[in-house]
Parts: sequence; structure tokens; C-alpha cells
Amino acid sequence: MMPSLGNTAFCFCLLSQNSCNISCLSRAEARRDAAKVALINSLFNELPCRRITKEFIIESVREAVSSTSGNLKDADDPSTSIGAYHYMLESNIGKTMLEFQELMIVFQLLHWNGSLKALRETKCSRQEVISYYSQYSLDEKMRSHMALDWITKEQESPGIISQELQVALRELEEVRKAGQELRFYKEKKEILSLALSQIYSDQVTTSSWDDQMSLALHGYQ
Repeated sequence: MMPSLGNTAFCFCLLSQNSCNISCLSRAEARRDAAKVALINSLFNELPCRRITKEFIIESVREAVSSTSGNLKDADDPSTSIGAYHYMLESNIGKTMLEFQELMIVFQLLHWNGSLKALRETKCSRQEVISYYSQYSLDEKMRSHMALDWITKEQESPGIISQELQVALRELEEVRKAGQELRFYKEKKEILSLALSQIYSDQVTTSSWDDQMSLALHGYQ
């Protein structure tokens, strides 16, 4: 649940590796509607038509080539963007489309986090990176690792976490109002909040944590 804005209550609902947000007049109503959406989504996600097949891969790659003005021959070259996308699809045959979408969000976070750039500098191939991260889900362990990366960034550039958190909160509110997919922005907020809490945990008592968070986010409206 999110704090009520005016007379509206918001509930973010994770749906089989995806997400949405429910807005109602009360917290109880938002929770009930979120549970209904989660149930329907779970059933829909298990349908055979929602799994990645050879036919789906061919169609998706053609659409990607068309939207990027690329070349279909690039699909066989993992060093290209189209080739990497094709490789990711091939590596996830049989999985649901929402599971694949979670993997895409993981790579969005890795790009935002700076991890992909660091891996490129170690000369890791795209296939190696994709194969490695395809084994992991977007869970508390991965969030903790990314939070540690941001703690390191904070030591190098003090104040960067609170700045990024303000941006993430604004983005989250904008995509929520626009009715767009918000999992990426929600995960950014969770990772940055975790990093900030870990930094302050050794400096402040539990009773003053709310005051410190408010101070860190001062200026966000």
C-alpha cells in the first residue's frame, strides 16, 4: 500500500513477475481489487498462448528489426542489440511472457545501476551476461546486491542516493498516473530506499528513522 493522496488509496500489486497499481476510495477496497486482479492474471499467465515459442520468437524479432530499422541478419549476431534480444528469447523458450518481461526489467536495472557497463569493461560477452542473469529472479537478494552498489556510489558521491530516490519517486508517480507499466520504477525506489536505510541504520536509532528519511527526501513533492 502507498500513502493515500487526497481521498484515494493506492495498492501496488506484483503479478507473476509483473505489476500494476490499483486505486480505490479505501485501503480495504484497494486490497480486495488487487487480489482479484492477481488471481485473474495468474490464471491468464499459465495459458499455453502466453509461453514463448519458436513462432513467437520469429515474430518478435521481425517486429524489433522493423521498429529499429535494423537488419534481420543481425539476429544471428549476439554482439548486436537485435542479436542479444534474439538470444534472450531463445534462452527462455517455454517460459511465460511475464517471466521473460521480468528478465528484461532485470537488465533495465543493471543498465541503470551501471553493472552492465562494468561487465563490458571486464570483456564479458553478451551471451555470458545473459546466461548468468537468466538464472536469477528479481528478489530480495538481487535488490540487496544492487543496494550495496549504490552504497558504494554514495561513498564516492555523497547525496547521490537521495537524489536518485527523488527522481524515482517522481517517475513512479508519473507512470502510475499515465497507467503505464511501473515495475521498473518501483524496483528502483525499493533498491534506493534499501540502500538509504542501510546507510542510516548504523547512524540513527529506529525511533528517528522517519525523520532521517524525510530529511533525505526533502524537496520531493
